[in-house]
Amino acid sequence: MLRASRIGLLSTRYEIARDGATLCTWKPSAFFGGGSFVLEGRRYDVARGGWSWRRYRLLDESGELLAMADAVGRGEWTLETGGHTYSFERQSLIRSEHVLIQDDAVAGSVRRISTWRGEAEADLPGLPLPVQVFVLVSLLAVWDEE
Repeated sequence: MLRASRIGLLSTRYEIARDGATLCTWKPSAFFGGGSFVLEGRRYDVARGGWSWRRYRLLDESGELLAMADAVGRGEWTLETGGHTYSFERQSLIRSEHVLIQDDAVAGSVRRISTWRGEAEADLPGLPLPVQVFVLVSLLAVWDEE
């Protein structure tokens, strides 16, 4: 399970950890709504776009598209990676929790634990680690705008 914690009360940066060990730091861009992180020595960029500004793309160091998430944060949204399309659903308008649906069953989730401290968790088994971080930081970007 991944856990994101804001670095400082007023910071926009997040530390992403797994089992208490820091994996990377999410550094959002001040101007374009994306950002970057370095994971296991490799840099990844997250770009934001689309007509609704809710489309996020994960790019590796060479600029290759690894994943794309569309309509992030809406009631239903999708993730495309590795030739597969995954569906996410927002569980409630009140709670900040999105679940990964596979074969009509919940297979994982991302949820905001604390808005005040800026904490969130992601449990997305089966997805590559960079894609798990990508899903988590994309939702953090949406939540921080709301």
